Order: sequence, then C-alpha cells, then structure tokens
Amino acid sequence: MKQVLVDMDGVLADVYAQFIRLEKEKTGTILSPESLIGKKEAHAFPHYETHVTSSGFFRTAPIIPGSVKGLEYLNNKYDVLIVSSATEFPDSLKEKLDWLNEHYPFISWQQMIFCGKKDSIKGDIMIDDHPKNLDAFPGRRIIFTQPHNAQVENPSYERVSTWEEICTIL
Repeated sequence: MKQVLVDMDGVLADVYAQFIRLEKEKTGTILSPESLIGKKEAHAFPHYETHVTSSGFFRTAPIIPGSVKGLEYLNNKYDVLIVSSATEFPDSLKEKLDWLNEHYPFISWQQMIFCGKKDSIKGDIMIDDHPKNLDAFPGRRIIFTQPHNAQVENPSYERVSTWEEICTIL
C-alpha cells in the first residue's frame, strides 16, 4: 500500500484564516488573502511571532473545508501519515495532537509524526503547502495552494486548491 504524507498547517488546518482573524482582533486590520499572495507567513502577518507562540493558536485553528471527508477517503485507500513541524513553537506539539484527535478521530496516534524537519520521513506521496518540504521529497509531490505559494511554478509539483481535487487525483 502506498504511503501518503499529509502536512497539517495549510493543508488540514486553515492557519491563514487563523492569522487573519487574530490580526483583526489585535489591530482592527482586515487582511484579504489576495493581499498576501507571494508573501511568506512571517512577512505577511505583522504579529506572526506573537500569534504562533501564543497558547491556543494551533489548538483553535479552523479546519480546511473538505479535509475531514478527504482525509478519511485517503485513510481508507492509503497508508496515511500526518507529518507536521511541531517542535519549533513551545505549545504547538500538544495543541496539534489535541486538534488532530478532535477533528480527525479516525487518525490514530501511530499515524502522527511531529518533527522539526520533514526530509527524513519516507513515503510515496507528499501533500504540503511549503515548497521547501516538497523539494526534498523524492516521491510524488502535491502542493496545496496557499497565498505564500500561489506564484510558485514547479513542473515537479501537482497543484491542488481543494480537498475535492486531492480526492480526484488520488
């Protein structure tokens, strides 16, 4: 059975919606996703560091529409591993674990890999929103569209913008 590596932030968790909501709460500024195109999150959001280091940021992120049904579909068809960089920020490891358990109860603890770098994790297919993770991956590379990667063109990537598209190609 093929092994599919699925990123969490930007593929399952809608961290852009979370950042936009928190920026509005903190400053009153309403940022549109279109205004963020081509900018890395750390540059797109003035209070990025404050948000990602705040307790609850990862625990309360909304889910990407269609991801529950889509991930369950993949989980029934492939050997799925959730691979998330979760060791950079103090609270993120526990918050991500709790978030996954709440929203994707069909994913077992054995299917969750929390790490610092993803390049040592092996699989056949990777779904991620960050080119740096896909570039180091030798298998099939699927890039999930987010504002920071919308202008990235790489013929070795298959681009998807929704979970419905993922289910169609896989």
